[in-house]
Amino acid sequence: MKETIIYTSYTCPYCYKAKSLLNKLGVKYKEIPVDLRPKLREKMAEKAGKTSVPQIWIDNKHVGGFDDLYALEQNGELEKLIL
Repeated sequence: MKETIIYTSYTCPYCYKAKSLLNKLGVKYKEIPVDLRPKLREKMAEKAGKTSVPQIWIDNKHVGGFDDLYALEQNGELEKLIL
């Protein structure tokens, strides 16, 4: 399985939804919380081009946020990305 990284915040409901979906699919991921870590959030924003969380990468490919992850799952593309 490919490396999955998810930048999160403890107060973000979409972060919990994204992690729940990944857990349901059996995807192991590295979670990087950005709460109270402005330099880390800035680094994430530079990589993603967005400041919102979650921001998700699978095998160094930026997937986007929860809505993007969910759309990939719904159209059958997520399984191809994670395997």
